[in-house]
Amino acid sequence: MIIYLAWRFEFSFGVAAAIATFHDVLTVLGLFFILGKEVNLLLVTALLTLAGYSLTDTVVIYDRIRENLRLRPKDDLGAVMNSSINEVLSRTIVTSVTVFLVCLALFLFGGEVIHDFSFALLFGIVIGTYSSIFVASPIVYEWRKGQKIRIRTKR
Repeated sequence: MIIYLAWRFEFSFGVAAAIATFHDVLTVLGLFFILGKEVNLLLVTALLTLAGYSLTDTVVIYDRIRENLRLRPKDDLGAVMNSSINEVLSRTIVTSVTVFLVCLALFLFGGEVIHDFSFALLFGIVIGTYSSIFVASPIVYEWRKGQKIRIRTKR
């Protein structure tokens, strides 16, 4: 994952996305530990689903940052990142709310077997959305502030 994101964006983007994804998985796993719930195959499935969801959300934000860095190469990195996050914020919220409602329906009507899976996803969607905005991008900013980011122009 880090190698792909380093190739697609830059190394700092890949590391930040990996840290944010690890944060999401560890937070949900910690919640299950605190609640004394069993770690089973369905929880592992939920954690892998959450990792994929969070990573996809993070890449959408990174893609907009890359796009805006190309359009405004002279602007401050923080200003470009802030405007990029604001541009995709409504998309991120709508996607998260939609997925949350589906997981809530699974939680309420899905039965006992899928209860822990949907609970992990409910909590994970909130944490994943939070980390895509407030963990991944600030890590890139802190890592690269004051430096020029070299984003590839052609694929």
